[in-house]
Amino acid sequence: MTSLSSCFALPCKFKTLSLHASSSSSPSSSHSRIAANCLGFSGSRSCDVFSGGRLSFSNGEKNPPRFSVVCEAAPQKRADSAAKRVRQAEKRRVYNKARKSEIRTRMKKVLEELDGLRKKSDAQAEDILLIEKLIAEAYSVIDKAVKVGTLHRNTGARRKSRLARRKKAVEIHHGWYTPAPAETA
Repeated sequence: MTSLSSCFALPCKFKTLSLHASSSSSPSSSHSRIAANCLGFSGSRSCDVFSGGRLSFSNGEKNPPRFSVVCEAAPQKRADSAAKRVRQAEKRRVYNKARKSEIRTRMKKVLEELDGLRKKSDAQAEDILLIEKLIAEAYSVIDKAVKVGTLHRNTGARRKSRLARRKKAVEIHHGWYTPAPAETA
């Protein structure tokens, strides 16, 4: 088994390509010439991707020899302001995720209670007071999320409206609320 280990230096814009090969026999040195001739890089490619990187290849075990190319690119160091922006964005993402999760949880609790009340045949008008308290808590969380910018104000209004409409539908279902007839002009 003959192995070829090579390392290439990648200067800016791939203008030069240097080959450092160690070989144990003459056939492998001919393989290194073949591989070096087959590798071509465009002069228009930017070296930003490969700055500080390494390009290496080694041959396989089968005849005729096959070469695999492995590229490792070192990431660019971020500017201090960009790194700070990344930290701030991550902090905001976690904060907003927690707020949105709380909103979904409170809305789900209200909607489940309203569904349970709607299915209850012997429900009383006083049963809605507990749900009104849950709705008030959900409204408060939604309003705070809108205030700090986690939710758009229209999204907050739509979610509050969804809760109010569902509550009114349950009240109409049980006869606790009678909508006023629409006036015709």
